[in-house]
Amino acid sequence: MTDQQLYELACQAMERAYAPYSGYRVGACLLSRDGQTFQGCNIENASFGATLCAERAAVCHAVSLGVRDFSAIAIVGSASMAWPCGICRQVLREFGADLRVLIGHAGHGFQVTTLKDLLPNSFGPESM
Repeated sequence: MTDQQLYELACQAMERAYAPYSGYRVGACLLSRDGQTFQGCNIENASFGATLCAERAAVCHAVSLGVRDFSAIAIVGSASMAWPCGICRQVLREFGADLRVLIGHAGHGFQVTTLKDLLPNSFGPESM
């Protein structure tokens, strides 16, 4: 799976987002180490605290199917680069600090970073 393909799958997921309040659609595609992909999109809720980010939707999709070993995630926003929020960074960290993260803006490309750069000195399972 190339970075470009992962980005395109995140763009496809973004098209399915439910964002009636903000209008800001986000899609994500999580890549497992064995090559499987798991898409997710943001799902807003009138009770804003119940809103689910695309990254966490992708993680829930994968984990519900028994997959917990990931190598990369692409996150794409409809209006700007889709940097993951703090909660999503921590949820991703649960499954490994070495995750590659592609941050994209639909139709405008992406850049690559790592979860370690996004969440330095993080708290993870080994901290317990």
